[in-house]
Amino acid sequence: MVLLLINNGFRRKTSSFVGKGTVFVVILSVNPIRISMKKLLIITLFALMALPMMAQSNDKKPGINKENCTFTNKDGKTFNLYGKWQIVESFPDIKVQIVESFPDLEVKVVESFPDQCGKVKFVESFPDVKVQIVNSFPDIKVKIVESFPGVKK
Repeated sequence: MVLLLINNGFRRKTSSFVGKGTVFVVILSVNPIRISMKKLLIITLFALMALPMMAQSNDKKPGINKENCTFTNKDGKTFNLYGKWQIVESFPDIKVQIVESFPDLEVKVVESFPDQCGKVKFVESFPDVKVQIVNSFPDIKVKIVESFPGVKK
């Protein structure tokens, strides 16, 4: 939340801008004789231009969200770690490495109802998530299991 107070000697104008994060307060004391309206406008515009930088929230941190069973990539896009997955060679949503130990996600391959965390149905078209299988530098590490799928960290 950002609060901008302008005191011009006669009245007080208050504008509030709501956003997640820290509260910022900017107080401008203005004497109408000493400062022109043009300078006041420039100071106000400068404060308003700084708002997007201050009000930017970090809700979408890259990585796995265990509570929602989602993965957020570096671009801020969020993908479910269940549902219909398509294996692609290029332009993936998520890069996956298949491992046997220390996985981030344990996946159970199903033929119907991939609606719980870790349950995946592989499809050829209309996927929820496009996945590329890599040997190094994955976004997440996956282990294929027969029971108890889900996020493991």
